[in-house]
Amino acid sequence: MDRLPKIALPTIIGLILFVILVSKSAITIGSGEAGVLYKTFGDGVVTDQPPLGEGFHLVAPWNKVFVYEVRQQEIFEKMKVLSSNGLDIQLDASAWFQPKFSDLGKLHQEKSEQYKDRILLPAIRSAARSVVGRYTPEQLYSTKRDAIQKEIFEETKNIVDDQYIQLNEILVRDVTLPETIKEAIERKLRQEQQSLEYEFRLISAEKEAERQRIEAQGKADANRILSASLTDKILQDKGIEATLKLAESPNSKVVVVGSAKDGLPLILGNN
Repeated sequence: MDRLPKIALPTIIGLILFVILVSKSAITIGSGEAGVLYKTFGDGVVTDQPPLGEGFHLVAPWNKVFVYEVRQQEIFEKMKVLSSNGLDIQLDASAWFQPKFSDLGKLHQEKSEQYKDRILLPAIRSAARSVVGRYTPEQLYSTKRDAIQKEIFEETKNIVDDQYIQLNEILVRDVTLPETIKEAIERKLRQEQQSLEYEFRLISAEKEAERQRIEAQGKADANRILSASLTDKILQDKGIEATLKLAESPNSKVVVVGSAKDGLPLILGNN
């Protein structure tokens, strides 16, 4: 060290201090993240400026940066709620959400990094209890699943919209009823299905019977019209016409003209 120039030692010390200072001041914000700046000797959380975006940032070493994930996230929740008639229902749901980027400073200042547990999950539970309480177990099990999901989403969104949270979707994953209630509902649904099938068969049989009646009536009307149009003169002319055709046939026969009933020709063959 004695051999070093007098100016070299302060320079080296300065470089070391600079490296330490930079290492403590350098902040890298990852993909899908944003940083909230906290000024220790200022006004605390910075809320009047946009949060720090992705990439490299230099921050005074006495300040802090709180990093948040700002891409869409999913949170799962299992909860027990009551139906309209007071039965316990287990509801499995998930929410797609993300913090509002422009309000990230306010979210950190007012709700903290535990905003999911403090705000989002309680809102989902409250909305689920409110919505499910309007429906019977039968509706929850079969026809109203989509309606329930939509209503829970709308009620949750109304709660968290002014809490700096962007709610994108609520998904009802599963609705579990007490086993006895589930069996009773399935039995009722099978009976309804059998009843509908029986009604369908009756309607089909009635339509087939009606079709047959219409077909028979049509044939009867056609025969009646044909009978009314066949006069004795027409029958004689048809008989003569047929006789002429038979007479020209090479088959062995005897034709006696005027010997049959109503004066029609009588055809006698070999047999």
